[in-house]
Amino acid sequence: MLSIRRKTHYRLWLLALLLTSAPCFAHVGSPDVYFDGNAGPYRLLVTVRPPPMIPGLAQIEVRSESPDIRGLKAVPLYIVGEGSKYPPAPDQLQRSKDDPQFFTGQLWFMGSGSLQVRLEAEGPQGSGTVAVPVPAFAMRTLAMQRTLGWFLFAVMSVLVVAFISIIGAGSREGFLDPGQKAGRTQSLRGVIVGGIAAALLIAILFLGNAWWNAEASSRALNTIYKPPALSVDVSPNGHLTLSIGESLWHSRRSRTVMTALIPDHGHLMHLFMIRVPQMDRFYHLHPWRTGETTFEEQLPAMPAGRYQIFADIVRASGFPDTMVAGVDIPDLPGAPTDAASDDSTALAPALPAALQSSDTAPLAGGGRMVWERDTTPIHAKRPIWFRFRVEDQAGKPVQDLEPYMGMAGHAEFVSFDRSVFAHVHPEGSVAMAALALANPSPEKPDAMAGMAHMSSEVSFPYGFPKPGDYRMFIQVKRAGQVQTGVFDVNVEP
Repeated sequence: MLSIRRKTHYRLWLLALLLTSAPCFAHVGSPDVYFDGNAGPYRLLVTVRPPPMIPGLAQIEVRSESPDIRGLKAVPLYIVGEGSKYPPAPDQLQRSKDDPQFFTGQLWFMGSGSLQVRLEAEGPQGSGTVAVPVPAFAMRTLAMQRTLGWFLFAVMSVLVVAFISIIGAGSREGFLDPGQKAGRTQSLRGVIVGGIAAALLIAILFLGNAWWNAEASSRALNTIYKPPALSVDVSPNGHLTLSIGESLWHSRRSRTVMTALIPDHGHLMHLFMIRVPQMDRFYHLHPWRTGETTFEEQLPAMPAGRYQIFADIVRASGFPDTMVAGVDIPDLPGAPTDAASDDSTALAPALPAALQSSDTAPLAGGGRMVWERDTTPIHAKRPIWFRFRVEDQAGKPVQDLEPYMGMAGHAEFVSFDRSVFAHVHPEGSVAMAALALANPSPEKPDAMAGMAHMSSEVSFPYGFPKPGDYRMFIQVKRAGQVQTGVFDVNVEP
């Protein structure tokens, strides 16, 4: 009779466990996908909100830059493997009645792995297609609705009482002649047999509940996404060794996720190290691979402290992983970072007790970065264009910005409590390696398009996953040197 209560308690406990481990999935704590790109002649800003469980419904939002686009269709399929060859019929996205350039829809994600949402646009300039990579995985289990739980508990109670009553009545009156009343002996036998039946039923319910919990736990371990563990070792001379642990979630999905690694804009791993809790030191490094699952890096000069590590890798299927670890580092008198290796470092003000937001940030070597924003509050779960302008010491827009690892810039969004981390590019939060896989020639979006005519501005589409205080590290390359602007922002519900 306590099965429903125990089941509900178990599920709430599992949900709490999963929520506390939320910083462990790709793009830590930030599962929504943001993408800015072209479907043929039509520029689209796409937001994909994956479902918390698989199978589940993903929410799709698309804003078209073109006001005369006639329609949009969307279909989910895998990026690689057999599932990428035979897409189902696409679904028509619905145009907003209030905003003709805004489209919404829902898509069923039936399996975990490296998926793409393929968009087909139609308009007066013809048709165009673009695919948005989306890592699909179960994030948590869903708790049973309380009203449904109490209803099932009431039904079970009635059935249990009725079953015990039938057993007791049968043992008490089953051997009596018609019309004969049960005596004391028969009544006592009915009570004893009814009690035995009640004990057996409770035992069956208890064992059944234990079996259900074991099955649910096993199912959760097989279904809920968990990134590989990352072990970190730092020698006294600053030699960093990273070891990637085995992930059963990946190996059980070898056809749709794969375990081999591929470069993402030139590097197999992008390593971010932030001194905590001050967040006053930031390092963007690129360890070299020394084994199947090991990477190494000679750390640059670093002050002592506790460092939070976020390590980005991309699988051969386009599936991204962000692994999280922490390490204590002694004072290291190493060499400064080498821009030729794409490594970079940045100093930042130590986090204040209260948020002190500013729209300008000084840059190393002179000049500054300006965040072009209005006074509108920033809210969670809404796509935002983050635009930044780089100025020289005289306050004039610079003319010497260069591509940084093939991109106009890189942005890292980190919540003060480090439960959210996102590495974002001008094309959005998708991994560039996954974008290339999902969009083979001739429809492949060109991340280098327009690089020869880079302006003094760089922009990033992104949406904060939850309210709170965040620090943004905005990276550009100027005259051969990587420069980082640091901004703090408060995000409202």
